[in-house]
Amino acid sequence: MNIKQAKEYIENTVRLYLKKDEFGEYRIPPVRQRPIFLLGAPGIGKTAVMEQIAQEMGIALVSYSMTHHTRQSALGLPFITQKTYRGASISVSEYTMSEIIASVYDICEDSGIREGILFLDEINCVSETLAPAMLQFLQYKTFGRHRVPEGWVIVTAGNPPEYNKSVREFDVATLDRLKVMEVEPDYGVWKEYAGEKRIHNAVTSYLDLKKEHFYRIEMTAKGRSYVTARGWEDLSEILALHEEENLPVDGALVGQYLRNDRVAEEFCAYYELYRKYKNDYNIVDILDGRFGGAVPKAKEAPFDERLSLLGMLLDAVQGDMKEVMEQAAFLTDLKNVLKGVGSLAEREGCSGAQILERLEALSQARKKMLDSLQNAGALSQADRRKHKSVIRFLEDAHRELRVRGDGESRAAYGFLKECFRAQVAGMKCETDKAQSRLRALFSFAEEAFGRGNELLILLTELTAGSASSRFIAAFGSPEYGRLSEDMMLAQRRDDLKERIAALDL
Repeated sequence: MNIKQAKEYIENTVRLYLKKDEFGEYRIPPVRQRPIFLLGAPGIGKTAVMEQIAQEMGIALVSYSMTHHTRQSALGLPFITQKTYRGASISVSEYTMSEIIASVYDICEDSGIREGILFLDEINCVSETLAPAMLQFLQYKTFGRHRVPEGWVIVTAGNPPEYNKSVREFDVATLDRLKVMEVEPDYGVWKEYAGEKRIHNAVTSYLDLKKEHFYRIEMTAKGRSYVTARGWEDLSEILALHEEENLPVDGALVGQYLRNDRVAEEFCAYYELYRKYKNDYNIVDILDGRFGGAVPKAKEAPFDERLSLLGMLLDAVQGDMKEVMEQAAFLTDLKNVLKGVGSLAEREGCSGAQILERLEALSQARKKMLDSLQNAGALSQADRRKHKSVIRFLEDAHRELRVRGDGESRAAYGFLKECFRAQVAGMKCETDKAQSRLRALFSFAEEAFGRGNELLILLTELTAGSASSRFIAAFGSPEYGRLSEDMMLAQRRDDLKERIAALDL
């Protein structure tokens, strides 16, 4: 299965493991809740998927790499205690709490979230002395005498032996205690993730042309060479920073992330072309509707150049859409917050000072919630930005109201409404800009590429993109609707012609 399918299976498993009966007991007793074992090549996104699941389900996440643990750190350290048996005092060995289990309890106490996922990576690379304890842990959820608290699902991961010399193959007794999921690299699935993470367009455009280079592990005369999803993502981040700082990108840099000489060389060559295309076509002018001079050039361009150009245009437009959708989420949250302030302002005898106190309390409560979710690993980047935007609005409003000195609650609340309307007006401007650029993109694509594969790719990418699909659903796009319908009718017509030809009438 691919990592997207594995994520769905894990989500369903966690949901079922946490399902309770009418007495508040877990339907599947913890001892019967088989830990999940993700078996797959390195760098395909196993850890990232666990973070996404915790964030989307609103539960905590504790992650550990088992290669760093000894028997003592996993089980705890021994100490001597005195006990009385049949009237005699006896010295007995006990163990301190495992560092791993203690971390779970710490998260529960710090965040207030009582359910979560304990993710143990590289589980099949544990030391020989720790292996017996791991077998006990996988069956009983205990390290030494200390048990993982109820409500925590155990997910483990590891690499197949061909990828890691430290791997110890599990015996049947161990495997029979696990839900084993074998995960394979899949570029199509990773590209969806890349859209959410805003992976550099040069990376996704290159991989669209060279899908076979997405994930490769080979043995060469120089040793093992490899290219992984993790490598592409890390390369994307450093490319963006090099461009911001106007630093050169060469083979030495790319080779630090793509550890395959051929792939690194080909990507470097493509990146040079990509930079050339970016200089040849003014993306801002095209999306502002001034694309007359670019159309003839795009018509005569080879397919790889067209694909790169389309990718750059899409990247810019989808970035606009994502910002609008994030702003909309922030304003929706803020509106609910301000409703409570409005109810307070309507109360008889309420003063401007009380409004200030409420803003301060709301800001502090939001900060506390943000810290709790962040400590629990249950906070996505989008939600983090949303919460920080709400906090910034409340703090700015609090500061301005103190300067204004509004003593009357309704006047203070009126000021808050003015600030909110200004934010809404700003979002409407950004929405209009995104819609205008989307229209220009469709116009340019139709004029330059006609009804060819490029237009089909454009529609597919807009449909598959999370932010773009939500933006179009929320704000509409007549061009998208018209062209989607036209392309669908054309496809049906072609299918019908093929069927008639097959009948040999």
